Amino acid sequence: MYWQIILTMFVLLDLLQMAVAHCMVHQIPPRNFTLPYMLLNETFLSPFSAGVVESWSGLRRASETKPFLLMNEESFLCCFWSDNNIDCSLYRASMQARKFIPSEIIISASQEIDSNWNIECWIKGKLDLLVCSLRFLKLYLRADLKVNLLYAVSEFSLGDVSTSSLKGSVMVAQCDCSEHDKCECCVPSLRLNYTYIMWLKMMIGETPLWSPLMSVKPIAIVKPEPPLNLHLEMTEKGQVRICWSDPVLMPYPLQYEVKISANSGQNGWQMVEVALETSLAIDNTLLDSSYLVQVRCRNHHGPGFWSDWSTPYNLNLGAEVLYFPPKILTSVGSNVSFHCIYKNKTKIVVSKKIIWWLNLAEEIPESQYTLVNDRVSKVTLFNLKATKPRGNFFYNALYCCHQNRECHHRYAELYVVDVNINITCETDGYLTKMTCRWSANPNTLLLGSSLQLRYYRSRIYCSDFPSTSPKSEVKECYLQKNHSYECTFQPIFLLSGYTMWIEFKHLLGTLESSPTCVVPADVVKPLPPSNVKAEITRNDGLLNVTWTNPVFTNNDLKFQIRYAVNREEITWELYEVSNAPRSAVIKVQKLCVEYVVQVRCRELDGSGYWSNWSRSAYTLVKDIKAPLQGPEFWRIIIEDPARRQKNVTLLWKPLMKNHSLCSVSRYVIKHQTSGNTTWSEYVDNGTTCSFPWTEHTHTITVLAMNSMGVSSVNFNLTLSQQMSTVNVVQSLSAYPVNSTCVILIWTLSPQIYVITSFIIEWKNLNKEEEMKWVRVPPNISKFYIYDHFILIEKYQFSLYPVFAGGVGKPRATDQFTKGGYENENNASLYVVLPIVISTSVVFLGALLVSHQRMKKLFWEDVPNPKNCSWAQGVNFQKRMDIL
Repeated sequence: MYWQIILTMFVLLDLLQMAVAHCMVHQIPPRNFTLPYMLLNETFLSPFSAGVVESWSGLRRASETKPFLLMNEESFLCCFWSDNNIDCSLYRASMQARKFIPSEIIISASQEIDSNWNIECWIKGKLDLLVCSLRFLKLYLRADLKVNLLYAVSEFSLGDVSTSSLKGSVMVAQCDCSEHDKCECCVPSLRLNYTYIMWLKMMIGETPLWSPLMSVKPIAIVKPEPPLNLHLEMTEKGQVRICWSDPVLMPYPLQYEVKISANSGQNGWQMVEVALETSLAIDNTLLDSSYLVQVRCRNHHGPGFWSDWSTPYNLNLGAEVLYFPPKILTSVGSNVSFHCIYKNKTKIVVSKKIIWWLNLAEEIPESQYTLVNDRVSKVTLFNLKATKPRGNFFYNALYCCHQNRECHHRYAELYVVDVNINITCETDGYLTKMTCRWSANPNTLLLGSSLQLRYYRSRIYCSDFPSTSPKSEVKECYLQKNHSYECTFQPIFLLSGYTMWIEFKHLLGTLESSPTCVVPADVVKPLPPSNVKAEITRNDGLLNVTWTNPVFTNNDLKFQIRYAVNREEITWELYEVSNAPRSAVIKVQKLCVEYVVQVRCRELDGSGYWSNWSRSAYTLVKDIKAPLQGPEFWRIIIEDPARRQKNVTLLWKPLMKNHSLCSVSRYVIKHQTSGNTTWSEYVDNGTTCSFPWTEHTHTITVLAMNSMGVSSVNFNLTLSQQMSTVNVVQSLSAYPVNSTCVILIWTLSPQIYVITSFIIEWKNLNKEEEMKWVRVPPNISKFYIYDHFILIEKYQFSLYPVFAGGVGKPRATDQFTKGGYENENNASLYVVLPIVISTSVVFLGALLVSHQRMKKLFWEDVPNPKNCSWAQGVNFQKRMDIL
């Protein structure tokens, strides 16, 4: 007997030590559960001695309690329970740490008393809120009731957490008790895979009520939102499926329950479980009646709540017209097929009575139809073109209609995208990086689509038929201002093959452009040539261009040289040379202008790209040769009676650059008199020179000189007193055309001297202007003078014949001839006009005679109507009159 008592005492002591070292924690299940609340007697809350924890037993009734002590928030009940008993003690933060033991409190119906709470906790479908609903079995809510849910969060599982981890980390969630006999507590900002340790504290007036500790991982009590977007879809073989979508992206796979009913009562529902799928095949016969479908979901592999049932879906209304697929994304040039089931009111239309329309504007030919079965029609579209955007619509609408042209408002959507995107790459001249570029028309891209370049690298060169690979990588590309994209590969392997393509991604699917393969060594864009120099060679007058080949290239290069006269608007000319020894010689038309020259290069075999143009080089304008000829010149003779001599002033026109090649440093005037006296004088600046004329004959030659020499072809002028009296110009007339042109016409008398040229002088007599002159050929008798003329003022025109031996006597006029020039032009008209008139009269008479002869010849062949039956009754005289 005693040993039984001793054994019982040892068991109680073990239980007491275990209770001192541990705290049991109730694990919240995915369902409602019952939990007691504790009322603490003040007499039991005296300080613990020698680490021994005072305890109490039983479930106390609120009506039997004495005054209670209000505890702080870092205090909680540490409980230890069995099937029939629960012992709890007050644990404070200053006490020795204790480990948590997971265990479930099971209270049978016979044990339910008024100090129990009925609790249900779940995670809402958006996974951001923990909700605990509290119901009191016997206690009626009072106005001064306050309930708080206290909790702490740990990233470790419950077995690895102790009471010490709760110090300073306890949070409070206030509970809403506005409803009758019910409170609701909410914990926001959840961490789904963390451990939440919770307990409840209720204050009735100043009396605290406590629950044992609870724990939960939010991921285990998720209550998803019901599935959304119930709809019917059809497979390629004509099978109908009820489909739905999850409301949010869940962190685990779901399982579903589908119930189908012919009425709204619960007796007609039947349950079907579908694992890891968001669709269920149904019998096509269900489409002929009004059946309702609802779906709910829950965690497939672990604990959790079933969601609420989804909104009922009426199969009869959803099956008016079905397409497979309802939307297609494809590329330009492809062929696609659509399937359709058409329901006219309550009866499905047979497939042979179905027709197809594109955008309700174009009927698709019947030759493109296929009858899959008696209910399903199929249409195929060939060699598709890119979809043209129409406002906010980026697709073509395909309608399945009855043959009586009755169409349902639902349609299938066809998206056709042009993915024929050309990718070009070039390797820089330093052979360190490769830049690839590609562009896509932004007007043809679908809303929500994205483009990216994918590639993979072969060890050496490219395959004959490039193809895509699942082991490809995405290359980051950057959008440029011209809607193109640019990607850079660095570092590069010069002899490796880079296979790349553009991937078009959209919610409807993924498209790929044709892959292309690039070897960096084959797409090199060299650096431009450097040290470019250009000059016009002396004596030859050729454009000589020299340069230095760029680095990292071989000698097998070809070059393009572009050159132009340097002015505001440059017009380039192109010259190409291959295997050039770093120089080229080009024949140019203009020698005395500044040229701008640039050079670029590329591989001789045509691979790669042309380099950029080099920096510009400029030629210097300098003398190429001695001037080709001397200037044209004329003289002004002024009588000096006092000295009995004549003073001569020479006038000449500056040489053009194409004659001076390219400048004139001075002019040389050579004199030769009749006494064989010769001398020279120089004019550095200016175009005039004066000297006295004292001899009977004086010959002058004006030469042009530059750094290369003097002109070899020059003009001579002989001043002869004898020849100055020779009069060969018989008449001279001036005819004004307009304010910028005057025609000078002259006639000559017979002469024995040979005229080498004429000199025309003119000046305005009303103004003190310099005399102007021009040299004209000897074989003309009319010359157009272009100048600014004021026709109401008086001008003097003079014509000088120039002979080899001197200058003849001039003919001058100081007035314009009015109407004479027109009369001279019309004189020939007076002769020609009578001839034209007489010729016309003769031609008209000949035409009339020939017409009469034709009528006579014609009617001679007409038979006598008295002798021809076919001619009787015909009025031939009337016919002749008509003719």
